[in-house]
Amino acid sequence: MSVGTGRGPEPRWKARIDDLRRRMRERKLDALLLADLSNIRYVCGFSGTNGLLVVSPRKAMLLTDPRYRDQARREVRNADVTVVTGSLSGALPRIVRFRKTDRVGYEEDVLTVARFETLKASLGGVSFVRSAGIVEDPASVKDESEIACIGEAARIADRVYAEVLPAIRPGMMELEIAARIASSVRMNGGDGDAFDIIVSSGKQSAYPHARASRKRLERGDLVIMDFGARYRGYHSDITRTVAVGTLDPRKRSMVEAVRQAHNEAIDAVRAGVPAQVVDAIARSVISGHGLGGAFIHSLGHGLGLRIHERPRVAALSREILRAGNVITIEPGVYIEGVGGVRIEDDLLVRDTGCTLLTRSPRDVVIV
Repeated sequence: MSVGTGRGPEPRWKARIDDLRRRMRERKLDALLLADLSNIRYVCGFSGTNGLLVVSPRKAMLLTDPRYRDQARREVRNADVTVVTGSLSGALPRIVRFRKTDRVGYEEDVLTVARFETLKASLGGVSFVRSAGIVEDPASVKDESEIACIGEAARIADRVYAEVLPAIRPGMMELEIAARIASSVRMNGGDGDAFDIIVSSGKQSAYPHARASRKRLERGDLVIMDFGARYRGYHSDITRTVAVGTLDPRKRSMVEAVRQAHNEAIDAVRAGVPAQVVDAIARSVISGHGLGGAFIHSLGHGLGLRIHERPRVAALSREILRAGNVITIEPGVYIEGVGGVRIEDDLLVRDTGCTLLTRSPRDVVIV
């Protein structure tokens, strides 16, 4: 399957709404309220920051505010658009007719208590049914249009790394590297950063989510760079580690453990494999190097309209990898007072294996 540049294939809008309505029938729902903006975008294409989508067996309606009047009418598929002044939740009963016998699904893992209470008060007696996963499950298997977007986001990340790596030198501030990454993402066609850029060096690299600081790179430092691009709403996520000036034997053993774990985990990825098995393979490799206690996070996660989504690739995951999942593989080891090493790539799960979407060299470069 090609993941080339250009506009690429059109999302399968009708298939998405048809599948959602099938899932609603299975749960005996008369209507579904979607408030999560990623779920709304997946179902109908709306990319604004304020929306409420109501789906029934025969029609769907997006509520938004006047700021998005033209944008919604340009973007939205599968639904009618209604522009509301004031609270979307409060306006709902004036626009959509519910019966007291209706079973209305909602995203219990998304709605705040305050917004849920507003909905209950405004809809007056309908039966609310928890519906977590009703969109996230099908959305975890990407169609051709989504693979194309994630593929382009991955290529942008690769170009960014190729541009930034030669500029890294002793004495640079972590913040300077992060700024170069952010600028390069946009100059290479990204809509913006996939998340807050991580650049951590020296002892700070032992903290997996350390943020870039004014610390300057010093000889002997390990430097972790974790970043990604957004492209048409879809995310990439890549991590590379470099060494400043030298790589001592202890740090070299950390690098080798992570590199071997990364390679063996990727070799194990294919449709039908439990996600926890892939995590266990990487964890076993790192433990075999005597560093099991230094691998302190899960192996990976799904990618899409969210930077973290299903399937979770972790020791406690109960999910089975499916063809069309896009996941990260990101083993790491972290030793306080010494530093950390992490290597992360994005890959598309297939029936017989996987395809790497990020292709930057994974060797730890000495700068």
